Amino acid sequence: MSFSFHRFYESWFDHLRHLSVQLAQLPQRPEIPEGHRHYRQLVEEVMSHYAAFYRVKSLAARADVLSLFAAPWCTSLERSLHWVAGFRPTTFFHIVYTESSIRFESQVFNILRGKLTGDLGELSPETVKSENEISKELSQWQDGLVTVDWDGLRCDPGCMEWRLGHLVQVVEKADRLRLETLNKVVELLTSQQAVEFLTAVAELQFGIRSWGLNLDRLLYR
Repeated sequence: MSFSFHRFYESWFDHLRHLSVQLAQLPQRPEIPEGHRHYRQLVEEVMSHYAAFYRVKSLAARADVLSLFAAPWCTSLERSLHWVAGFRPTTFFHIVYTESSIRFESQVFNILRGKLTGDLGELSPETVKSENEISKELSQWQDGLVTVDWDGLRCDPGCMEWRLGHLVQVVEKADRLRLETLNKVVELLTSQQAVEFLTAVAELQFGIRSWGLNLDRLLYR
């Protein structure tokens, strides 16, 4: 399964490049309603592309969850940045604030006072809380391995199957949080902002991968 997912990932990543080019070619300020509809259609296509990735990844996890942590289809740099076999959902908020032209600094005061703003100011701490809960669950899973007698005295094949099944659940929770956060951020943005945001997300992925490939060539030549 890891090899088939490897091939899927390469194809998926190539198509993401194609979609990113289309996003970049859109005018920055559409002047007619039809332009806005075209923006939204392309945004929906990109979001469907990410959703497809997580559907296939879920199948890969159920077949061989450990391969997702090894991630041979990624560079060493990409793997070093992974959180539960993927990127942190809170990465989206860093992109919003630093990589795009969207700014929400005026909401900081309300966030500090604990006011619910019904927008990114409310979504961000909720995502951090969910990340922490998943991190804790993964840590508990890892701690459980310490109690395993690897000579097979206290963990028969059925026991290990149960443990791996639990790990699959943790990965799927993390992936649901990644996709749900991406969807919620996009829903809160205008069509123009969503295009800028998704362009920045893709460019970050391309940049990290390109840098990682160059580093791997230097390390393993």
